[in-house]
Amino acid sequence: MAINAWTLWRFRDDKRRAIARERRIPEADLLWLAAMGGSPAAFAARRLFRHKTLKEPFSTRLQVIATFQLGIALGLAVAFV
Repeated sequence: MAINAWTLWRFRDDKRRAIARERRIPEADLLWLAAMGGSPAAFAARRLFRHKTLKEPFSTRLQVIATFQLGIALGLAVAFV
């Protein structure tokens, strides 16, 4: 839960910075947060803040991360059931 809260916060902060024309949070940092388990919050933040919804290749990379995580979760579920 903590990584998702932090991810949501960072996406919100990046959106605020974009509006204020301040220095942005690197996309690599946002993707790293998603890869560390914050992908649900990353998708929620994109919708909630209307941020980076059409940005490529960011969107594709986020989808790849989420697909990989889902595959791991399903593989673990099958292995332990």
